[in-house]
Amino acid sequence: MSLHLPSRRERRVQVDSSLSIVNIVLLLIFYFLLTGQAPRVETPLELARSTTLSAEDLPSPVLEIRGPQDWLLDGAAIRPEMLPAALASVSGPVHLLMDRAAPSSLLMQVLRRPELVDHDIRLVTRKDVAP
Repeated sequence: MSLHLPSRRERRVQVDSSLSIVNIVLLLIFYFLLTGQAPRVETPLELARSTTLSAEDLPSPVLEIRGPQDWLLDGAAIRPEMLPAALASVSGPVHLLMDRAAPSSLLMQVLRRPELVDHDIRLVTRKDVAP
């Protein structure tokens, strides 16, 4: 009886490398998803500077914000809670005047007020005046 054994060359096992390539690609995708996100950088909001608009030429109504509770409406002091009644008769845009160095969070708090939702808001700055 003769046994015919396959030669060593025929018994060679073929390794499929596609599975390892897929694993490497998936790991790279996860790596870049985790590390490729841009860090959240908060930048301060800088208001524009107007050099041609004088205080007398400001349109009406002008809401001047000097601080969280220090507000002026057309030059008259007003408390923030009285603003809805003061703006009830105003149909046009509201001009918002703030200091250039004011924190952007103060501007965002003012813009989120419900009484200003129905009005167009226009940011206004004064020209620099020497003390």
